[in-house]
Amino acid sequence: MSGYTKAELCIVAAAEAFRGDGEVLASGMGLVPRLAAGLAKLTFSPDLLLNDAECTLVSQPISPGPRTGELAVEGWLPFRKVFELLWSGRRHTMNMPTQLDRLGYCNISRIGPVARPKTQLLGVRGIPGNTINHPCSYFVPNHSRRTIVERVDMASGVGHDPERWRPGVKKDFVDLRRAVTNLGVFDFEGPGQSMRLLSVHPWSSEEEIQKETAFPLARADVVHETPAPTAEQLRLIRDVLDPNDLRATALG
Repeated sequence: MSGYTKAELCIVAAAEAFRGDGEVLASGMGLVPRLAAGLAKLTFSPDLLLNDAECTLVSQPISPGPRTGELAVEGWLPFRKVFELLWSGRRHTMNMPTQLDRLGYCNISRIGPVARPKTQLLGVRGIPGNTINHPCSYFVPNHSRRTIVERVDMASGVGHDPERWRPGVKKDFVDLRRAVTNLGVFDFEGPGQSMRLLSVHPWSSEEEIQKETAFPLARADVVHETPAPTAEQLRLIRDVLDPNDLRATALG
């Protein structure tokens, strides 16, 4: 591996989750997801909608860090309008869970049993709405047996086990697309719609990924090496999307 950082490759890999989405709101929750949505917008998914994390749609990605200049505003998007996009399926979120399990459930709430948790996290917050009725993907910066688990300690976001759904939830309400970690790229097309390995980052291996996963991992028929960033993708990341190099802190 040369000429790019691990974070830059993860941004490029995460951007692929938005390929072919058309005119939907791309909501990147966290630095790498945000940069990935912006990269997709500037390259292969120009119809994506982006917002300023407040109340407007913008035609160009906003660099993280201090804002300079005028925003390229193209529409009004108050909070209530986000829910209209969500319920209609015209949104694709990429979230950063503390735990992600074999069937795609995510946890941002607590670690340990409910009676005596080891760690109290954010709470459920908006993650149920971010994982149902519209496409959802994930970025996990620290792939380990503590983060990629057999079963999350608390199901904060929805996955593919009907026995854990509330009454009224339908199978087609759940649309999990991709999970990108610091070791590889995954989908949820394994047996029973379980997590499945698609590609391995150049600094990792299938053996390492399985060792750091708390369940037997399904694999695609052909597992590739995750493609390296192109020169144009690196230019956009470094000069346009993240000129302050905040991505240097993205993988810890």
